Amino acid sequence: MTGERRNDILQTLAAMLEQPQAEKTTTANLARRLALSEAALYRHFASKAQMFEGLIVFIEETLFTRINRITGEKAGGLEQVEAILALLLAFSEKNPGMTRVLIGEALVHENERLQARINQVHDRLEATLRQSLRLAAGVDATALPAFNPGAYANLLLCFVIGRWHQFAKSGFRRSPLADWEQQWPLLQPKKTAS
Repeated sequence: MTGERRNDILQTLAAMLEQPQAEKTTTANLARRLALSEAALYRHFASKAQMFEGLIVFIEETLFTRINRITGEKAGGLEQVEAILALLLAFSEKNPGMTRVLIGEALVHENERLQARINQVHDRLEATLRQSLRLAAGVDATALPAFNPGAYANLLLCFVIGRWHQFAKSGFRRSPLADWEQQWPLLQPKKTAS
């Protein structure tokens, strides 16, 4: 029951983050939504920061489990990159409250270590993209133009973060996946003529 109650608390917190204008994300408001006392919340989480940490752990586990599946199933580096980017955009669309955590907006007045944790998630995502781009450059070295996988991975992650911001700032009306099929060809390195 304890694990189930913890999940209920995290799901309710994520739902509250989907409606940032509705009410401030406080433990009192969270407890009220769950029909619990604040003391009951603190039996499951030592602090509000720990609740946000729970959301970050969920984000990490979900994204990296799926990314590992992608890199295990797709042999081509560019195929991996495309699938990873699509995953990151689709995750955001399905989890608007988590998007606010991913961009740090929900963490502004929280413990600074939470932003550091999100920065680590971003760094891991960039490293994963870099690894797939190195694979693409190695396999397709004659067909792809010379490019710096590190700089390119950073560019692609900046694109994703920009789409996450746009989604959050539009009140979750502007889909992060809008025009993805047209944008991916513009983002990938162009093959050189043989």
